[in-house]
Amino acid sequence: IDVFLARSLLEKLYLFQYPIRPASMTYDDVTHLSAKIKPKQQKVELEMAIDTLNPNYCRSKGEQIALNVDGTCTDETSTYSSKLMDKQTFCSSQAASNVSRYAAAVYKKGELHLTPLHGILQLRPSFTYLDKADAKHREREAANEGGDSSQDEAEDDVKQITVRFSRPETEQARQRRVQSYEFLQKRQAEEHWVHLHYYGLKDSRSEHERQYLFSQGHGLAENTELIKSPSEYLMMLMPPSVEEENDKPMAPSNVLSMAQLRTLPLADQIKILMKNVKVMPFANLMSLLGSGTDATAVLRCVQQVALLVQGNWVVKSDVLYPKDTSSPHSGVPAEVLCRGRDFVMWKFTQDRWVVRKEVAAVTKLCPEDVKDFLEHMSVARINKGWEFMLPYDEDFVKKHPDIVQRQQMLWMGIQAKLEKVYNLLKEHLTPKKQEAQSAHPLVVSGEQRVSMAKAKVKQNYGQLEKEFQKQKAEMKSKDASAKTDVPNIRIKEEPVSVEEPMDTSAHNEGLNNGLVNGLHPAQGSTDPVNGHLPGGCIDRVAQELKAFVSSTFKKQFVLTLSELKRLFNLHLASLPPGHTLFSGISDKMLQDMVLDTGCKQILVPFPPQTAASPDELKVYALWEAGDTYDQHRQVLLEIFSKNYRVRRNVIQNQLSQECGEDLNKQEVDRVLKVSFCSLW
Repeated sequence: IDVFLARSLLEKLYLFQYPIRPASMTYDDVTHLSAKIKPKQQKVELEMAIDTLNPNYCRSKGEQIALNVDGTCTDETSTYSSKLMDKQTFCSSQAASNVSRYAAAVYKKGELHLTPLHGILQLRPSFTYLDKADAKHREREAANEGGDSSQDEAEDDVKQITVRFSRPETEQARQRRVQSYEFLQKRQAEEHWVHLHYYGLKDSRSEHERQYLFSQGHGLAENTELIKSPSEYLMMLMPPSVEEENDKPMAPSNVLSMAQLRTLPLADQIKILMKNVKVMPFANLMSLLGSGTDATAVLRCVQQVALLVQGNWVVKSDVLYPKDTSSPHSGVPAEVLCRGRDFVMWKFTQDRWVVRKEVAAVTKLCPEDVKDFLEHMSVARINKGWEFMLPYDEDFVKKHPDIVQRQQMLWMGIQAKLEKVYNLLKEHLTPKKQEAQSAHPLVVSGEQRVSMAKAKVKQNYGQLEKEFQKQKAEMKSKDASAKTDVPNIRIKEEPVSVEEPMDTSAHNEGLNNGLVNGLHPAQGSTDPVNGHLPGGCIDRVAQELKAFVSSTFKKQFVLTLSELKRLFNLHLASLPPGHTLFSGISDKMLQDMVLDTGCKQILVPFPPQTAASPDELKVYALWEAGDTYDQHRQVLLEIFSKNYRVRRNVIQNQLSQECGEDLNKQEVDRVLKVSFCSLW
């Protein structure tokens, strides 16, 4: 079949798509009453007649609609002059934004003539007459309500007018105004309608215009566009539509189509993968790129968009935060965000753990930005900090030492920049001592920890034994007179059945070598075990114990015996080997020392069914600390000695009565926090 391109109606031919017509309407020459068009907007309005004599037409409904729209009076402004809805208006909308691939075809005598379409318009019913009916209804209601207020109309003649002067419009404000929806609507409304005349199908003018659908000349000069190869010819008929591809539903931003990805160049593939994943071992990157990909080319491309951290590739900061962007949390520019994220990456090159507060203190960025940095490459661990999310990739480091060396040089340059920007101290620059970054598991099991502890104890046992013998010799030399008559010395021993030695298992289990409170039991009877001390050592032990108790209760005014013992064990762990407090302190000695330092035992009436241990039920408080809250604290202790649970308003009233002060809620909270910070 010969195909010809007709040009006579180029940029003039439109395709109208009518809706499914009701039974009372036919699209013929009679029904088209008027038509008008806005060429720039390609907007058309057609007014078509409705057959009111059709048996399917509801006359009562048509009269009611005409009455609602026009009211009882009929004039030139009436929509329905016959007092009957006898016409319908149709408005157009564009069916497709790009119609360059569509054409109207006419087949005649073995020839196909094509005329490109300038627009495809869908016609839909317009219901503007309903808006007119609503306006009429509101006018009638306003007239009825305003009938009684006609006497006040004279007073409404004088109105105050406020004059405002517009500011000079900036270029940015003008661009925003031009792109606004209101401005575009105003521009569209300003375009004038061009009235059209409708010619029927059998009209002579229509017959004449239809001839333009055929190509006027069959010579080669008229159809040079069609002298193409078959593939070029098909490409002309069906060109790829960019806009329709954009109209396809977009996938979520965190979803990546691997089929589309592999159509891109290798550098773009690696950049998109690293930007989405952020941290990736080299082996995983190679598996995502598919088989047959050259590893050397991948290494060359990945170094452009990522940096090596603990043998793994982490996307560069400037890829995540391009120039001229800012933080969605704080509005900080991309340059500052890149420096802060580079500092976090550099910290992970020094250690597997990073503390969030330290990063925030150095970078001076908001917590949300710092959290984003850390979530990109690490995982939060309770009471430890943020750990790098991937294990150390020793295989890559061994296979590519040249890459590792090049990356180390890059990090040295980044470190130098960070030192200048943040004025880093030595504590920030010196990496923490850690196990060598190797393939050894970072998570140590319980059995391994026990074996490591035993080995460490055996290693230090000889040194501990020497220090103990040295201390023992010093004690004997100082107390020579007392030790000449050891059998005559009587030390009041505590009855074992009444008071047991203080539980220091948390400290003893760490040694696990038969030591009791830090000393070996297989010594003479004069050795300090479980509170039985040589005479000359008692005073020093008492002084050390009193100093500990005093300093502890000055920091935390109220403590249970359980908490006090825990703090004492922590204090013992911080002391050097052979300290006098390692001689053994019983519970009774500790409680007596608490009472001697000015503390009192508060007999809190806990309920009998409580699950607390006996040590947790013994509460001690410093009665006088010498601060401004002594009186308030004593009142609180008296209150809790009568009931273990008290309402806040009762405490507030009692404090106001006893102290003669009218305390508000914030002041009461401050007193409670200062007095009972260790318990409640």
